[in-house]
Amino acid sequence: MTHSIPAVDVPPAPDTVHWLRDPATLDQWLENVRGEPLALDTEFERVSTFYPIPGLVQLGFRGEFRLVDPEVAEASSRFREVLADPKTPKLLYAMSEDLELFRQWLGIQPKGVLDLQIGAALAGAGFSLGYARLVETLFGETLDKSATRSDWLARPLSEAQQRYAVEDIRFLEPMYRWLQSLLRERELESAFIEESERFAEELGRQDDPGKHYLKLRGGWTLTTQQQGILRELAQWREQECQRRDRPRNRVLADPLLIAIAEKMPESTGALSNIQGIPPGAVRRYGDVLLQLVDKGRTADNSGLQRIAPPLTRDQQAYFKLLKRLFVRSAEEADIPVELLAPRKRLEKVVQERSLVDQPFFQGWRERILAPARADIEELLAS
Repeated sequence: MTHSIPAVDVPPAPDTVHWLRDPATLDQWLENVRGEPLALDTEFERVSTFYPIPGLVQLGFRGEFRLVDPEVAEASSRFREVLADPKTPKLLYAMSEDLELFRQWLGIQPKGVLDLQIGAALAGAGFSLGYARLVETLFGETLDKSATRSDWLARPLSEAQQRYAVEDIRFLEPMYRWLQSLLRERELESAFIEESERFAEELGRQDDPGKHYLKLRGGWTLTTQQQGILRELAQWREQECQRRDRPRNRVLADPLLIAIAEKMPESTGALSNIQGIPPGAVRRYGDVLLQLVDKGRTADNSGLQRIAPPLTRDQQAYFKLLKRLFVRSAEEADIPVELLAPRKRLEKVVQERSLVDQPFFQGWRERILAPARADIEELLAS
């Protein structure tokens, strides 16, 4: 990364770590946060559960940093208001897991979120750049990551955990100021907002249990009827995991769902004979699984959205030609091609030979790709 760093003050690490211990105090502290950037991060645990368990909320505003216990944040009406307020920018870094936590824990789809990792990519700093690396590059400070995988549900938190939690938000606002300056020069400020919003909305749509089977890419070889069964099985498993708050693999792993859909068992004995099926799962879920298989088998699956197959050899060659055009535009704009044209989207264009429903010539991408548009359309028409 060769960009010069504008003069940005970094708040010093506080001598004392401050907590907001009750909802009223948190509400009061957040009263000043109206329309101004709020640094935001969370810590959570997710080892033996389906849902992430909140462990800590970190907040930063105008160089002040506060730690908040989950039960305090949950009981704060103002905290919920701030999360839902599109006019108050929330500064996060690699925000997907934080947003998932807020959706599942508080039932809130936060608005006005800005993912500084996306901003860094638009600024030419690299794709999926880690927070610690960017902090070291920009500000010359090395973060201690030893507390990353510590127990965030324990109380009291150790001094090292508290310091780590503050460090995770201390650089977000100065990083944002740096990005603002650089993206303004590149005329990509609106792109930063637009892409963060699109990413957040896309994450929210991924929660649909009825679409989860599409993520089981190994099921692409199944017939339409078998994929209809897989859809029923995957939707049931999502709902069962949510009901029992257990990870997917603790209920039935992806390969087992695919195997059941492929074999289409009609009896408990046939289900038990499928390789890898635990006897306990047959005893517990056998009747339900057979009902789901029968439902998927007899359903009208003519309009079923099929799992995307891998590209054929010819399609792979075509993909390379198409990607070359996007790479050229990405290099000219100094933006990672992975952000400009994610691989899954390009693969869909190749498979459908169409740009319909793809945002390549919408929003901020339209300007970046304008010089290559004719070549792209010509290739698709060939």
